[in-house]
Amino acid sequence: MTAGLAALGEEAARAHASYGDDALIVCDRLVRIFSAEKIEVQALQGLDLLIQKGELTAMVGASGSGKSTLMNILAGLDVPTAGSVRVAGQDLATMNPRQRLAYRRRTVGFVWQQTARNLLPYLTAEQNVTLPMRLSGAARRIRRARALDLLDVLGVGHCASHKPAQMSGGEQQRAAIAVAMANKPRVLLADEPTGELDSATAADVFGALQTANTELGVTVLVVTHDPAVSSLVRRVIAIRDGRTSTETLRRSTDADGGQAHDAVEYAVLDRAGRLQLPHEMIEPLGMRDRVRLQAEPDHIGVWPDAPVSHPGTAGSGTAGSGTAGSGTAGSGTAGNSTAETSEEAGR
Repeated sequence: MTAGLAALGEEAARAHASYGDDALIVCDRLVRIFSAEKIEVQALQGLDLLIQKGELTAMVGASGSGKSTLMNILAGLDVPTAGSVRVAGQDLATMNPRQRLAYRRRTVGFVWQQTARNLLPYLTAEQNVTLPMRLSGAARRIRRARALDLLDVLGVGHCASHKPAQMSGGEQQRAAIAVAMANKPRVLLADEPTGELDSATAADVFGALQTANTELGVTVLVVTHDPAVSSLVRRVIAIRDGRTSTETLRRSTDADGGQAHDAVEYAVLDRAGRLQLPHEMIEPLGMRDRVRLQAEPDHIGVWPDAPVSHPGTAGSGTAGSGTAGSGTAGSGTAGNSTAETSEEAGR
């Protein structure tokens, strides 16, 4: 008995260690709980996330969904309550303060929505970019050359001698991206970088993020509510109730000799076998509390917990009967495309 439990524990440990071993960003069943006045708020509830090296990914979600909490953890500004998070092979949950400071200086760059938080107002754009390199011990000649190169590549070379008050909002954000890229980070995080800008200026700033991704080789994760931004990336991750709920992937296809981009939305199946059904799918069908499941050759059928005349439902199991997780999630109609399929769903 004891040997059997030990073997199961070793197998679970191996699965945990191998999860996302080829990804740059790995969130494994990430939990973050905030406590205040004996009230606990679960901002992240077992979130799983993998982002590969070189990706440019957008993250969306309603206020309170947990996306800002996730960004703060990835930036090294906060720590998870449970689960694990690794960025570029570094375990953020086990870092001491000195390691966390080194991580923020060299591995990750961050751009805030508020332009005033990104640049020191009494320094020029060039001085702002050279400051992180100076703190990391880079030589003066290297600092100045890289600062000017970054500002030029990001389209704000003409602002090198300007202080933030002498720059437009878009110029400030592009200079902020240069600051975030100063120490050649592996990951660039941007939290609503276009939120305070008009559409034309926002397009310029997002173009700078694309440049950082394609020409400077950094992996970019951007939180945004701007549909124009989210429509330009290959992968959009939606967070709901502290977990990743859906992903939209865009693929280039040939259309009569030209290029077309098809966007397909997928439900995210997490490591516990859970899916989240969009409200617009479950409400018209009256789904709540429990659902009925039927394993089909190429999908899982999902029906409300009520008498139905659907062919083939006789003898079908309820949620938690063991059929959850088989088949192909995301195929079929609204009734069988996504569902809460954890073992707890039918209890």
